[in-house]
Amino acid sequence: MAQCVQSVQEFVQDSFVPMVAVLCSEEAERVTRKNNLSFAELLRPFCRLTSEGHIRDPNNQVQVVKNLRICVNNVVTNLNSPSTFSPAQRRMLNEVVLSCQPQEGAATNVITAGDYDLNFSDHSLKASLPWYSAWRETLSEVSTSQHYTATTPWFEAYRENFLQSMPASEHEFLNHYLACLLVVSSTEAVPVEQFLKLSQEQHRVQHSGDYTNPKWFIPNTLKYYVLLHDMSEGDEQRADSVYEDMKQRYGHQGCYLLKMNSRTISAEEDEQIPDPWSQYLHRNNLQNQDVLEDGAAAVNSAAVENNMNAAEVDSPEKDGAPSSLESHPLQLDTASSPGSLPPLSAANTELKKAAPEGGAAGSHGTCLTLNDHGHIRQFIQEFTFRGLLPHIEKNIRQLNDQLVSRKGLSRSLFTATKKWFGGGKAPEKSISEPKSTCGLLYPPEAPELQIRKMADLCFLVQHYELAYSCYHTAKKDFLSDQAMLYAAGALEMAAVSAFLQAGAPRPYPAHYMDTAIQTYRDVCKNMVLAERCALLSAEILKSQVKYSEAATLLIKMTSEDSDLRSALLLEQAAHCFINMRNPMVRKFAFHMILAGHRFSKAGQRRHALRCYCQAMQVYKERGWSLAEDHINFTIGRQSFTLSQPENAVTAFRQILTNDSRQTATQQGAFLREYLYVYKSVIGGKEDSLPQLPLPCIHSSATRVYFGHERRLAEGEKQAATHVSLDQEYDQDQASMWGHLEEQLVASANRGVVPGNFQPSQCCLNSQTDNLRCPLAVAEEPIVVEVSFRNPLKVPLALSNLSLLWSFTAEGTSPSEENAEEAITNEETLTQGQMKQKDDIVTTEIILEFHLGPEETKLARLRLLPHRIGQLNIVGVVYNLAAASSGETAPSTEGQQTLDLMVVRGRQDLKIQGPRLNQTKEDKMVIQHGLDRRLDPIITPPMPLMEVFFLQFPTALLCGEIRKAYVEFCNVSGVALSGLRVASTHPDFFTFGSQTTTPLTPVSPTSAENCSAYKTLATPRQPGSVATEVLVSAGDFSQPSGVMGIPIEGSTLQPGESTQLPLWLRGPDQEGVHEINFLFYYESTEKGNKISHRVLRHSVFICASRSLSVKASACRSSGPPHHSLEDQGSGGTLVFIDVENINTSEAGVREFHIIQVSSSSQHWRLHKCINPAKDEDCKLTSRERAKLCFRATPCKPQATSNAVQKYTFADLNLGNERIISSSTPCGDFFFRGCRSAEVQPVEAPTSRTTASSRSQVCVPTEDIGNIVKKCNELDLNIIVIWKAYVVEDNKQLILEGQLHVALQTIGKEATSLTPKEQETQEMVLLKFKSEAPPPVILPAAELSQLIKTNLHYPETYTHPFVQDSLCVVPVTLTLSNCSLARVEVIIDLRHKSASPESVEVHSSFTWVGQTQHHLQLRPQEVLCLTLRACFLQPGVYNLNTPRVFAKLTDQGAMCETSQQTASPALIIINSA
Repeated sequence: MAQCVQSVQEFVQDSFVPMVAVLCSEEAERVTRKNNLSFAELLRPFCRLTSEGHIRDPNNQVQVVKNLRICVNNVVTNLNSPSTFSPAQRRMLNEVVLSCQPQEGAATNVITAGDYDLNFSDHSLKASLPWYSAWRETLSEVSTSQHYTATTPWFEAYRENFLQSMPASEHEFLNHYLACLLVVSSTEAVPVEQFLKLSQEQHRVQHSGDYTNPKWFIPNTLKYYVLLHDMSEGDEQRADSVYEDMKQRYGHQGCYLLKMNSRTISAEEDEQIPDPWSQYLHRNNLQNQDVLEDGAAAVNSAAVENNMNAAEVDSPEKDGAPSSLESHPLQLDTASSPGSLPPLSAANTELKKAAPEGGAAGSHGTCLTLNDHGHIRQFIQEFTFRGLLPHIEKNIRQLNDQLVSRKGLSRSLFTATKKWFGGGKAPEKSISEPKSTCGLLYPPEAPELQIRKMADLCFLVQHYELAYSCYHTAKKDFLSDQAMLYAAGALEMAAVSAFLQAGAPRPYPAHYMDTAIQTYRDVCKNMVLAERCALLSAEILKSQVKYSEAATLLIKMTSEDSDLRSALLLEQAAHCFINMRNPMVRKFAFHMILAGHRFSKAGQRRHALRCYCQAMQVYKERGWSLAEDHINFTIGRQSFTLSQPENAVTAFRQILTNDSRQTATQQGAFLREYLYVYKSVIGGKEDSLPQLPLPCIHSSATRVYFGHERRLAEGEKQAATHVSLDQEYDQDQASMWGHLEEQLVASANRGVVPGNFQPSQCCLNSQTDNLRCPLAVAEEPIVVEVSFRNPLKVPLALSNLSLLWSFTAEGTSPSEENAEEAITNEETLTQGQMKQKDDIVTTEIILEFHLGPEETKLARLRLLPHRIGQLNIVGVVYNLAAASSGETAPSTEGQQTLDLMVVRGRQDLKIQGPRLNQTKEDKMVIQHGLDRRLDPIITPPMPLMEVFFLQFPTALLCGEIRKAYVEFCNVSGVALSGLRVASTHPDFFTFGSQTTTPLTPVSPTSAENCSAYKTLATPRQPGSVATEVLVSAGDFSQPSGVMGIPIEGSTLQPGESTQLPLWLRGPDQEGVHEINFLFYYESTEKGNKISHRVLRHSVFICASRSLSVKASACRSSGPPHHSLEDQGSGGTLVFIDVENINTSEAGVREFHIIQVSSSSQHWRLHKCINPAKDEDCKLTSRERAKLCFRATPCKPQATSNAVQKYTFADLNLGNERIISSSTPCGDFFFRGCRSAEVQPVEAPTSRTTASSRSQVCVPTEDIGNIVKKCNELDLNIIVIWKAYVVEDNKQLILEGQLHVALQTIGKEATSLTPKEQETQEMVLLKFKSEAPPPVILPAAELSQLIKTNLHYPETYTHPFVQDSLCVVPVTLTLSNCSLARVEVIIDLRHKSASPESVEVHSSFTWVGQTQHHLQLRPQEVLCLTLRACFLQPGVYNLNTPRVFAKLTDQGAMCETSQQTASPALIIINSA
């Protein structure tokens, strides 16, 4: 149970006190009415004795009576004797509880109960409940809660009023009157006559038998005569003389002169004299009360404002003066909170009639001084010690003597005596009927009742030992007579007496109490007596720390007949559970819920709300979602009925925001209830929009998009993809775009990236960098995508959905700033203000937005800023309604009801930034950074460009050239310049070279049969040589991957558009390629916060296979030409294999190879050897062609300082020559070269500029370089083809070019990247660095230093008959291919180990000098004449000389590769 202010002993002792009646003359009543009080009310605050009294028991032992309180009541007669409470008494108890509420904001102490912390009492308890571990949070919440109280004063007030208003019963005498005060005023003409009249009246009431109430303890009731003297108007001497006469008549111990009303009313003194009566006024005799209905205003506001508190009554006044109300620990706050119900009270009808003012707080006892208070206290003491206690002592002795005189008789004789002397009992019922309480009534003189009477007298004067003995004896008698009501009363008081005995000689017999309660409740059907019994027993058990037994007892006493009693007892049972040694927190919460339910049924809404709130702190956030919903729903309803709509809204919010497991019907009911309550809250306060709980907003998923949404394709035009909210964010893509933008910015800033560079972000989300405020542009929309989630199983209808924002203009002072900010689009604003704010930011409103059950839906809300400054997007504003589930309202009234359930509110967008995790401090605590995506800075207008593509393909053949057009439009009001583009595939497209391409070409109407190449009609002549053009690489390629876009004047004015040709080349690898373009442009006006803007475009190109080109080169074995251009070298043969690897799905019928071109700084294609005919080369599916060309070194260039130019040589195989050095052929060649340079060195198509330039001057000591240059070719082959495609019964001609980079003689190169390359690279990975191997040049490389050639007649006829030796002259030509001096040794001796060689050469030998030692200067050609001698005709291989070569600086010789070359056959004929 809850903590009580009194001790248990004090409580039980005060529950049974001597009762004193009061009879007043009318004049005496008038005297006391001056103080707004009756005489009984006047005495009430002073009825507790402050000093000890003494009596002698029948054994003449002195018994001390401590802390005695008496009860003084007016005599109220009643004809019937109720055993239960009347409706008026029940209403009175209800109002007592209603008017006693917990103090607002009272300081409370915290109990830690396991993992819970509940603040109840002044000591802490700890318990171990393992099922939850969130006690820290609970501690912080509960310590600030107002729902818990250390005590339950409403229960104590109820209990005291209940005990005081107990109806007098026949089976006990405790609440029967022991004495009667007869009060007469000294102003009476003959006071003694008045005393006589009052005495006769008292005798008539007690003995006439007309009245069953009041009941009197003993026939000889003590009469005490009080003379009341009014000091303000009466004659004091007369009063003294009358008092002297009274002492003579009634004895000095039987009368008293009480002087009062010693002062006149004075405003100054009013403030100093306390008013101890207010809190007692509700205890007027219940029979005289006119109980007010619920909600009626109290007549006496003093009784209301100083709300009575039971604990105040029961606390002893230690200093003899009443304690000040202000200092009382449980004093209720008189200033009730707004919205609280007016406290109700019942006022006495006489008080109601006689109250002159309606009573202010100090209107009681206004004529009394503190001395008068002392007189009253002294009067009570005199009456008790001189009148009441001696009277009780005398009666105890008399009763004891009667009982002792019978003690010697046997039980049977005693029973017989009772039959003789005791008169008849009420007749017994028939044997078949069970005996009941009504079946046995003792007459007043019955000996059993005398024992009970003596026991009650002893109990009242605290002689508990004798009382217990008498109760025990009476109990046996009653049980033997089956008088169950009497027996239950004796059991109850025996148990209480045993508990109250000093020193506790015997344990508390709890089973007595249990039997008494069961008898009262089940046998006697008297719930009032059972309840009293339970209240006493529970307090006693609680004092013995038997909380479990107390709780069980209290719960048993709950029943359907009284909701108020059940509620109070369930609440006390809950407190028992929380006060146990191992607190049962869940049982506490569950019984608080039950108590709250019964409080609600009893009309005690405040207490019901408090109980639910108390239980909520146990159930909250523990996973008991259904219980939470029920509690919150009840709290919401009770708060609303108690005019606390804000609390109701908060409770309903909890139901709707939690992930509810309720059914859809229940959730719909919750939602309607919430909307109704919410509507009533904001009914009169629409100046600010409150927060709505529905729908849930996933704030971190909010995306912000800056700029216009992309225009879709118009006809043939295809718009740039750019960025849109429909695209998913990809971190890799974002870094790729950032890298491209960095290249563009560096290009625009002379190769340097500014330190404050930040990549442009058009769309912000949770993954982007949002630490800085984003930059938005005036007159360009801002789109905010908000993610709404409906957690309910019922649909929601949102309407008039828009963004809430605040704006601060640039450069405003703080005072102006305050005036400017928080500009919202709330409906309460006037039209003028709305228009004015539309000038700042135009807000788009979504009229209807429906969310299905448990649906997550995105809403895109737009703002259009018009002024420069700081914009803060605060949240969203919308109307919320429960969407109808299909059926329409049956009538217009229903429709109006539906309309009323629409509420307007807001939700703020609060985005938490990423967690900081950089420093040690960040890692120790959870801290989050800033997220500024909703705080854009509005900057001045910027240019805005749109890009459209015309005739842009989606599929290309590998290497196919296609011409498309791109259109640039400036759709803003600001001119743009500095147009550039960067791409992930710079070799995919070109805008052409400005030197070779006109700037404004005519747009073709169709791509059919329209070549993208620049061609000349050049019929091919047999044996014709290549056409050569010298081109500088600077005309085509650019230093970085960034390409300037050649628009006229390099500026686009507002509204202007321009169209440029764009050549595309299909990627070399088949498959789907994602190709990204990033266009860059700047404003012509400098100094803006936004330095530049970018536009993204992504295309997917499907590349299908076309041709595979393989090329290889070998040194020509033919004799060197003696023309000037071929001087020093006989040239090189280039073999080109072309295979049609196209699959028939592409619809390609055949490929024609129309031209082969070369581009190099050192070599050129000179002549076509195969095909020799005047026709191009046709290839159908899977066919292969072999082409052969002669390549010669380029002519030496005159310019030495400038960068060497590239020589383009064209060999056309048809009738048209394509100028390969112009756009687009040359562009793609140079772009292909540059992209190849970027590739890893292992790639077979790689060529480095260092290797080509190093040929100009090579240090002779670098042997590796010398050998490499000797074998280096550095010849780039361009194969140009046409493909004939049938599509839609039309023949289209596609054209394209493939590149092959020949770098080394004897090494094959291909246009396709071999697939083995990837696996090869994986093998080459090494995780351990190795020491570089020594430089040992392989023979295969050194053998290329010298080129040898044999010149001889193919057939030689010799007359062997005449001359047996045939000597044929043979010329050996040696060519030094390197740029260094070479030593050569020629050995003509046969040293072949092969048996075949011996066989072939057996009849052929070289004659003359067999070994020659020569030196060759760089690139020198030397001829040596040799002689071969044959002995007989035949076919001979002359290729037997062994040639060794070495650099002059090196020691090791190496044989040349001529030995393994094709045989040089000669036919020797006989003449």
